[in-house]
Amino acid sequence: MSVDVPRRIVLFRHAKAEWAQESDHERPLAERGRKDAPAAGLWLAGTGIDPDLTLCSTAVRTRETWKLAVQELPRRPRTVYDERLYEASLGELIAVLNETPEEVEDLLVVGHNPGMHALADALTGEAEGDLLPRMNRSGFPTAAMAVVSFSGAWKNVEHNIGRLVAFWAPHA
Repeated sequence: MSVDVPRRIVLFRHAKAEWAQESDHERPLAERGRKDAPAAGLWLAGTGIDPDLTLCSTAVRTRETWKLAVQELPRRPRTVYDERLYEASLGELIAVLNETPEEVEDLLVVGHNPGMHALADALTGEAEGDLLPRMNRSGFPTAAMAVVSFSGAWKNVEHNIGRLVAFWAPHA
């Protein structure tokens, strides 16, 4: 596949979770999260983006978010649950993106803050309209999604490589 292929990365923060007695990794979705996750899936389906691959953190709240959101998509993409996405630093997130197979054009990453927000901000070299200030003002709330487009090879993903083409949050 040519390295000039247009690609998109959808960064999806998990929906609202409970503050329960469980360990952080085991926290389930709150009622609001169980409502927002399908809404996020509907929004994604409406964009026409059809992810080839989903990388999802192993935390309970990310897995539950993805399970509810994916039901709204026209096609279920291949999903890989990757423990490196839990509590990942910006550098670790970029390293995971760099490992994406070249046949993948559209990648969805289901993760956590501050990582999802930091990654969206770091990858964005340009943005359409007021998307970047709107994303940054919002603080990338739960169930938010940012879509960054770029051309090139996954192994070359780095700071400022892309264009922020969409940002959505359920209550923004």
